[in-house]
Amino acid sequence: MQNEVAQARQDALPLRSPQDLDPVLARIGAARYVLIGEASHGTAEFYRWRAELTKRLIAERGFSFVGVEGDWPDCHQVHCCVSGAPGAPNDPRQVLWGFRRWPTWMWANEDVADFAEWLRGFNAANPDRPPAGFHGLDVYSLWDSLRGIIDYLREHEPDKVAAAVEAYRCFEPHGEDPGSYARSTAALVPRTCEDEVVRLLAQLRSKHAGSATEGLDPAFVAEQNAEIVAGAERYYREMVRGGARSWNVRDEHMTDTLDRLVRAYGPGAKAVVWAHNTHIGDARATDMASVGMHNVGQLARQRHGADDVVAIGFGTYSGSVVASGFWGGPVRRMPLPEASPGTTEALLHEAAPERDSLFMLDGDDAPGWASSVRGHRAIGVVYDPSAHRRGSYVPTVLADRYDVFVHCDRTEALDPLHPWEPETGEPETYPFGQ
Repeated sequence: MQNEVAQARQDALPLRSPQDLDPVLARIGAARYVLIGEASHGTAEFYRWRAELTKRLIAERGFSFVGVEGDWPDCHQVHCCVSGAPGAPNDPRQVLWGFRRWPTWMWANEDVADFAEWLRGFNAANPDRPPAGFHGLDVYSLWDSLRGIIDYLREHEPDKVAAAVEAYRCFEPHGEDPGSYARSTAALVPRTCEDEVVRLLAQLRSKHAGSATEGLDPAFVAEQNAEIVAGAERYYREMVRGGARSWNVRDEHMTDTLDRLVRAYGPGAKAVVWAHNTHIGDARATDMASVGMHNVGQLARQRHGADDVVAIGFGTYSGSVVASGFWGGPVRRMPLPEASPGTTEALLHEAAPERDSLFMLDGDDAPGWASSVRGHRAIGVVYDPSAHRRGSYVPTVLADRYDVFVHCDRTEALDPLHPWEPETGEPETYPFGQ
């Protein structure tokens, strides 16, 4: 262990300012997909370093958009704002304040607001290049997406409204409660909305990709909403059955959305993804693979090649974190206990205590300490600090899971924009709540 600590100490690159990210930009090179993670959804340092790297990728490398682990309709409002779309609000903080689905604090927080304000300013100062976008990749916004489809069809294709209304009416008895719909699909005589959703998707799928105008082409936005409805229906149907399939449906949807956006932005488009480590780090380097789970990181590497995809993971040893004690519960600032002995975080704490550090994990040249299986902390939106030793670590070969790792030794909780959580959210995602 001490030999590994000494080796990690030699490998640790200090991370004190955005200029210290130069080795990461050199590693990214010509890659078109940069996946940037977080070990928890409620840690300020993860959001800040992720934003600093993304700013440099947009400003210096011409990256086209950020795709986040968030809802498409809400994030589309942010996109319209930061891209200067006609009629959109001009204050990103105001738009983020309008987020209502639990947990709002994942995106409606001070650090995301600061980044969105920077992005709007950057786009306004660079009118000769297409505006850099901000988009949600996730699958949860079934009802908001249905309403968005109906509004689009009423304005642009009124002859197709019937299919959208039929799908909406199929889901309507469940009162926007996804759990109710999921349980109905598992009944002795199941009633699903699959046929209605398939018909709706067929109506909305266009023959031509949308264009990257300020707010993206309206037909593209409507088609994406239809893909969400289809993905959400599959997700809830699989969720009630348990196992890995609902997780896989969700990550396949996020990866498909990412690919659709790259096509919409046109030749040469490049994407940054913000999501939890469990989504962006290659699942094949963890115990997720043993239960049949895959994720965005694995799928992106398989679809686009490892040379075109760079995955950047984050971790922390101790501090504080924002989370909830139960699903749909109030947001709380919680203590983050010191990492368990023998974990990745404990090793890196010994190697680089009391500071933020970069570790380059390049393939065949990966350091030996990063090539062994170790527990790697993973905290979702639901967290119990007293149980962290039992269930908050994913067995991981760090060098296979990520290309770069950022260790923030001691971290602080996010500052949410909302002082409370206005609504209960979707059912907990299998198996981590991430």
